[in-house]
Amino acid sequence: MSDDPRTRLVHAARPPKGSGGRPVNPPLTRLSTVLFDSVGEMQAVRGRRDSERVLSYDARGNPTAFALEDLISELEGGYRTKLFPTGLAAAAQALLSYLRPGDHVLITESVYAPVRRVARELLEPFGIEVGYFAPDGRDLEAHLQANTRLVYTEMPGSLLYELCDLPAIAALCRPRGILLAVDNTWGSAYLYRPLALGADISIMALTKYLGGHGDVVMGSVCTREEVWQPLSRLSDALGITVSPDDAWLVLRGARTLAARLEVHERQALEIARWLQRRPEVGRVYHPALPEHPGHALWRRDFTGSNGLLSFEFAEDDPALAARFIDALRLFGIGASWGGYESLAILAELSGRGALPTTSSCIVRLHIGLDDSASLIADLEQALAVTTAR
Repeated sequence: MSDDPRTRLVHAARPPKGSGGRPVNPPLTRLSTVLFDSVGEMQAVRGRRDSERVLSYDARGNPTAFALEDLISELEGGYRTKLFPTGLAAAAQALLSYLRPGDHVLITESVYAPVRRVARELLEPFGIEVGYFAPDGRDLEAHLQANTRLVYTEMPGSLLYELCDLPAIAALCRPRGILLAVDNTWGSAYLYRPLALGADISIMALTKYLGGHGDVVMGSVCTREEVWQPLSRLSDALGITVSPDDAWLVLRGARTLAARLEVHERQALEIARWLQRRPEVGRVYHPALPEHPGHALWRRDFTGSNGLLSFEFAEDDPALAARFIDALRLFGIGASWGGYESLAILAELSGRGALPTTSSCIVRLHIGLDDSASLIADLEQALAVTTAR
């Protein structure tokens, strides 16, 4: 397989060469029960399924999901991948697989807010100590404890796109036997490969760019070989699986990921620069902008950017930001991102620690595949409506 990620997207997890014709894509295989030719065969397969990926029952996976796992592992550069019904389920399973009562976990302050809720409502009540560190990682070493078992970060952080030096964090963690997990949804394993930079575990919401069409939810966890078994064992014990129909949708979306990201990246940068020139706008957050904190890390470790950006108004007024979003015509108002559609939300930053802004109203945009000139015209008319006196 080529080292080029664009080529991997096209050729990974395809039906193998053989005699006669074959489909270009893995077929959709729906099943629950798996039949065997003998009791001995069934027993032999079940005896191997804790250490091998074999077809034994749909709760242990299906051929369509196996193909998607292979594609994710190829993109991430990891050993194996598990699929989960949602991105949040993937993050929660990663935490549960490696933490036990008495352990300590450190989580980035910029974490996706529902993960913070998992920590508060699940980890802490079960005796797992939870702490938080600055999104740029500057204070991580000071927070490490003798019982720290796992460090969990996002690259970049949610909503404001803070960046940390992942190889430097890995250099702190590995000698101490601390696992390093990274939410890689923003980079989608195409723009960023945390396992190659020292991480042990990479988590993605496949709902976003891998799916790409706003019609499926799913998550993945890919690991290095040395840490695979805890994730695999607990996921199987809990009967975690995904629908083959959903796996097929993500596989289909992934084939065009490279082409779509080129458009998202180009248009988001164009709009970010346009917003920077607007007098109504105070600050724009986008890692590919030279003014963005951590931009040098983005240039070093990433191969590109995507369609996400955030901005704050020069006038700190939450009602103004809400009126602006309500006035948009082409942008939908809704959670998630990574699909073909353009979206706008009022970002929720409450509950986080120190922030790189004092603004109480941050607008997050996802720039979809609409024509950028049309999107800019929509933003311009919404600004005019919002700021009219």
